[in-house]
Amino acid sequence: MSAPTSLADAEIGKLLARHPKGFDLKLDRIRRLLAVLGDPQGRMPPTIHVAGTNGKGSTIAFSRAILEAAGQGVHVHTSPHLVDWHERYRLADPAGGPGRLVDDARLAETMRRVAAANGDEPITVFELLTAVTFVLFSEAPADAVLLEVGLGGRFDATNVVERPAVSVVTAISLDHQAYLGDRVELVAAEKAGIFKPGVPVVIGPQAEPAALDVLKRHAARTRAETMVYGEDFFAFTEHGRLVYQDARGLLDLPMPRLPGRHQIGNAATAIAALRLAGFDPSPSAIERGMQGVEWPGRLQRITSGPLFDLAADGSELWLDGGHNPGAGLVIAETLADMEDRVQRPLFLIAGMLTTKEPVGFFEAFAGMARRVFTVPIASSDSAMSPEDLADAAIVAGLEAEPCASVAEAIRLVSTGWRAVPAPRFLVCGSLYLAGEVLRDSRLAPR
Repeated sequence: MSAPTSLADAEIGKLLARHPKGFDLKLDRIRRLLAVLGDPQGRMPPTIHVAGTNGKGSTIAFSRAILEAAGQGVHVHTSPHLVDWHERYRLADPAGGPGRLVDDARLAETMRRVAAANGDEPITVFELLTAVTFVLFSEAPADAVLLEVGLGGRFDATNVVERPAVSVVTAISLDHQAYLGDRVELVAAEKAGIFKPGVPVVIGPQAEPAALDVLKRHAARTRAETMVYGEDFFAFTEHGRLVYQDARGLLDLPMPRLPGRHQIGNAATAIAALRLAGFDPSPSAIERGMQGVEWPGRLQRITSGPLFDLAADGSELWLDGGHNPGAGLVIAETLADMEDRVQRPLFLIAGMLTTKEPVGFFEAFAGMARRVFTVPIASSDSAMSPEDLADAAIVAGLEAEPCASVAEAIRLVSTGWRAVPAPRFLVCGSLYLAGEVLRDSRLAPR
């Protein structure tokens, strides 16, 4: 094992050595710890709490971009990280500029304080890291907090925030079935666990009517204003522009910087959430947010670095950490839209964890991908073997073969498939794998 590269890495190593890394969905442990720390979750700026299977990170990214374009200071919590633990904690800039990842010394010191407050009490690492979020965000000034749920909603450690400004649920599909259930209705009920009496609710686009029905029933119990995509707010494209509509009228906006039709719904969800939470950004701030939004590792085009240099001239290298059937569908849809403009053979380079359902993910690419190269994930001890993952791709109707690494897969195509036009590569299947590619490409989030 390599030596820690930062003070925070050293503290994380201590936490991992003492406490479980996985999930144990209860709230009593973190509530006890937060009480010792003085309940910092109650002293944070107004909070937008976001759950969902897919799209919650993008919705947070749009929200951050819009708020910062409006001159607001924003704290952002997302998980998991791609390359570095610091990515989970973005603090507002006191000078009014874009927020920045927490500095190493501050993160390490806060981790030590939280660990000392917990003592020898049983707790998971995720719960400790969530407590770190609340301490950091309560001690630094900001206008808003964007808080991403880690897993599920009802018993997620972030759900101790009692009075968020708004609760948001993005697209729901099957994922984490061992924890959340094997039907979308069950998953939706867990996500809806973040809804609270009197707190407004925004429900983003839902492909599954059964999930939408559950979300709407739970939202009705809050007796608070609820905005549902497709009923109370809408978004569509017209003449190369994004049109957003709600009861207040229309907004004519540029298309989002993030690629994919699904991002139209995520952008609309962010706008609705900000309005319902009372931030009321101006149309010009929303427009600048559409143009300035960034969300690494999600349909991100890699245009430099050692991996890109291995590809044949004219090739494209794309990266997405999506890892469930719902994500597979929207990624495949976006790539199909790209093929309408430029015909290229598509090669998938995939790695996935054993907790995921690979066949459903790969089925979205049947008839599109020329071949799948399956690779190990060095940064996770829960990675599926390339051989087993290749078998899953074959079951899904794709040609597949195991491979030693992303670099080796690119080399194989670039040297062994010379008869085909410059290919389009998609590295996919895991945020861990996405993080490895960003690290190796020297594109770690900042």
